[in-house]
Amino acid sequence: MSMMRIGGLASGMDIDQIVRDLMKVERAPIDKLKQKKQLLEWQRDAYRDMNRLLNDLDRMIFDVVMRQSTFLQKKVTSSNENIVTATSTPSASNQTVEISNITQLATAARWTSGAIEKTGGGAVDVNASLASQFGESNVPNSLEFQVTKPGSTTPETVSISIDPNTDTLNTLINKLNSNATLGVRAFYDDFTQKMVITKNQTGSGSSIEVTSGAELFTKLGFNLDIQVDSSDPSNKITKTFLQQDPGTGQNAKFTINGLTTERPSNTFTINGMTYTLKNTHTGTVTISSTTNTDAIFNSIKSFVDKYNETIDEINKKLKETRYRDYQPLTDEQREQLTEKQAEKWEEKARSGILRGDSILSNALSNMRQALYRKVEAASEGFQQLAQIGITTTANYLEGGKLIIDEAKLKQKIEENPEAVYRLFSNNGEGANKGIVLQLRDEIKKTIKSIEDKAGNTFKVANQYVIGKSIRDLDTRISAAEDRLKRVEDRYWKQFSAMEKAVQRANWQSMYLMNAFGGWV
Repeated sequence: MSMMRIGGLASGMDIDQIVRDLMKVERAPIDKLKQKKQLLEWQRDAYRDMNRLLNDLDRMIFDVVMRQSTFLQKKVTSSNENIVTATSTPSASNQTVEISNITQLATAARWTSGAIEKTGGGAVDVNASLASQFGESNVPNSLEFQVTKPGSTTPETVSISIDPNTDTLNTLINKLNSNATLGVRAFYDDFTQKMVITKNQTGSGSSIEVTSGAELFTKLGFNLDIQVDSSDPSNKITKTFLQQDPGTGQNAKFTINGLTTERPSNTFTINGMTYTLKNTHTGTVTISSTTNTDAIFNSIKSFVDKYNETIDEINKKLKETRYRDYQPLTDEQREQLTEKQAEKWEEKARSGILRGDSILSNALSNMRQALYRKVEAASEGFQQLAQIGITTTANYLEGGKLIIDEAKLKQKIEENPEAVYRLFSNNGEGANKGIVLQLRDEIKKTIKSIEDKAGNTFKVANQYVIGKSIRDLDTRISAAEDRLKRVEDRYWKQFSAMEKAVQRANWQSMYLMNAFGGWV
């Protein structure tokens, strides 16, 4: 229950202002606790910013310089890209290949119908039921096929259900297209009134045997290749195939380094090189695969730039000026400043929050040592960064930034990209471990140390040092606020009592004056 407060009506004193002034003195210790809490929160946030920076560097190392494929990138050139193009896997050796006499490209098997007419004549209605267009006797309840893929000798069975009274030519085409095992693309052209079915895969040997529903395909205008048993007097039909269009379903034929060969697809891989044939050609096309020095160099440079950016930001925090006269603003102080003034004040108050920090100082030292170490398992001449053209700047004030001798590094990449990779990322122990693996070890140690002190977004306050300190301050601030409320109530109680006493005195004085005045 709140206490009734009496202002200075009897005494004429500004009790509200007197209490506010007294409470300013009482509140000073709480303001200091809040300022201390704010400093800890700023320090926590600054530490977490450093961890984000280190995590970005660690992720960049993992995504770029730890991947062997980064150091084995190939540059593939073709003497005629209109005829042949190629790409190379990182593991493939550098090579020069000649492709000539491309006599034919691989094509997909295709089946084209004649003009489709409904029973009784006239163009078919693609949205009307199959039974209404071709007669119920010509539309089975299911279609069954034996499908042989290009290059295979083993057919696969495909079954497609049909409702003669609801399925239309359009829905039939959709069912053909959606069956992965059948593996075709079908469409109907209303201008020519023809239907075309094309195999998804190129190459020879593709076939579609219609084991049930041949009568429907006859009505759809397709030619059927019918095989009969000649030993049977009745010439019993044994197999019914859709008849392919001439010149479709063939392999690509070409000569590679003097060997005449063929492939079911125009894109094929030999010795880690993937070729794509684009046109027939009687001449020779030369394909060359070499180390992509520029791409590898750019990957290493991106790592060096990220490392330099990281240590530059850490160094700035370690050397940032600390303005001890600028403490966090209290609520009352903030009310007296404009937004811009408060922002400038806070900028100075936050400055130097990590100045000379031991965790970050040790991190920089350990990271530099990791990069300077010798990798014993690497090849001779590739065991230290300096040997491949990466050294530290001569300016000690830059805190060990790396600089690249571009010509030397590119020469080393061309000489032995695999050796450069082992220098960076050799998977070993101790002195055999690649330098960026050692660097990652130091980064992870630093991240762990910072998380122990400043936590992360997944940790609660009692799981890290600064969080515990902030929680302790919250407890002290809460207790101090409760005490402050009691002090304020006490002041008001005292002044209210004084006001009542003054009021009683005034009443007595007025009574006496009236009493004596009545005797005169």
